[in-house]
Amino acid sequence: MQAPVEADYYPNLEYTEPKGVVLEVGGIQPLSADSLEAAGAPVGSGSVLVCTRRGEIWKIDDAYDDSPVFSQWADGLQEPLGLLDWQGWIYCVTRGEVLRMRDSDGDGRADDFETVSEDWEISGNYHEYAFGPRLGGDAKLWMTTNKPFGGQPFGVADWRGWAFRIGADGSKEPVCSGLRSPAGIETSPWGDVFYTDNQGEWCGASKLSILVEGDFHGHPHGIDSSNLPQSLVKHPGEVPNGMLMPLVKEQIPHFRLPAVWFPYDKMGRSPSGMAWDLSDGAFGPFGGQLFVGDQYQASVLRVDLEQVNGTWQGACFPFRRGLVSGVTRVRFNERGELLVGGTDRGWGGLGRRGWGLERLQWSGEVPFEILRMRATPSGFRLEFTQEVDAGSVREAGCFKLSSYTYELHADYGSAEMDVAELILSVSSVAADGMSLEIEVEGLREGYVHELHADGVRNPAGQPLLHNRAYYTLLKRPQQ
Repeated sequence: MQAPVEADYYPNLEYTEPKGVVLEVGGIQPLSADSLEAAGAPVGSGSVLVCTRRGEIWKIDDAYDDSPVFSQWADGLQEPLGLLDWQGWIYCVTRGEVLRMRDSDGDGRADDFETVSEDWEISGNYHEYAFGPRLGGDAKLWMTTNKPFGGQPFGVADWRGWAFRIGADGSKEPVCSGLRSPAGIETSPWGDVFYTDNQGEWCGASKLSILVEGDFHGHPHGIDSSNLPQSLVKHPGEVPNGMLMPLVKEQIPHFRLPAVWFPYDKMGRSPSGMAWDLSDGAFGPFGGQLFVGDQYQASVLRVDLEQVNGTWQGACFPFRRGLVSGVTRVRFNERGELLVGGTDRGWGGLGRRGWGLERLQWSGEVPFEILRMRATPSGFRLEFTQEVDAGSVREAGCFKLSSYTYELHADYGSAEMDVAELILSVSSVAADGMSLEIEVEGLREGYVHELHADGVRNPAGQPLLHNRAYYTLLKRPQQ
């Protein structure tokens, strides 16, 4: 029997755009009843808006039928990299503004455009992207700005590498600094806002972090904006060059360690947009978890978060590779399918096309996976999507565990630093075989704990579809 593969459980359905349309996806917005009216689409038509890096917004009607219909809804925007429907308007962030739009005369094209905010600077550098917006639990719009790479033709711009809140009056609140290439921003179901960042200089590995007012995320570019009157972030002073990340936290108290590190190549290279699965089981067994695109790997990753002693942390897992293009945006639709959009223009990637839009559906078959990896006072609890064979998990060598951290430094990326092989043992297996606990000697706060579960089998002898998990341990649970 052929071993199952990812596509057996989550096949991808690719959209064919009209001839001449270059669908370099920068944002995806399935249209709700309110936003369908704003977009000039009939309610119930299954419509989606897609913005592109070339400044266009395309409306796809009958989006989930065999013959979707494309029409141009807007054009002339400057590299829009996000869409949001809110209060009867379609919002987007372009390179220089937060913009809102609607189709007020119902002819199928936007005709009403309003600038919400343009209160940040650009230097003319090609890499000064802006991402968002997302509606935070505080009912304000959140967005992030990319730092420039290379020359800045019109001088150094303030507020690069920052996260902002935008008020109803368009006012800007600079709430976090030290971001590098914050390609994804999303609001959690409980109202906190998270972002993804890409590995590079001063960013030892790609990561997922919560955005909390006053935090510094490690990159020194743009920190002098902390001295401006609007800043809500204290200047961190001289940033240490060549210090392990957990030690930086001791030196700079408002330095934010990420909730999850994405180890280089093992979990992709360039995390991007993300979406929480709130489909009530329509997308399979991973309800409540976070799905993150990766632009280089043309893949989607899976994240399970938990809050320990007031700190968000958790594990990441491989999920689905082999997608059509480098993934920039993911959004769930009302049917519980994951819309996936991509582009590789200007960036390397493993996708077979330079752009594309597709959707992932759950086949109805449950893959054999590690569902959750959660911290315990003495180790970790593993939960599975299927019953495990108790004999297999007690075999010598079934599990291997190591830990490491990264260094904050000016060089591009970081090796895995201070690596240690850890001793573990299976302390208990649940009676139903759906979970077990492992005890670990040498747990370390501030470190990634990389688990290999090569020997795990279900009662039919089948191995895990993915036998790796990476848990970022910031706080150990109390006894």
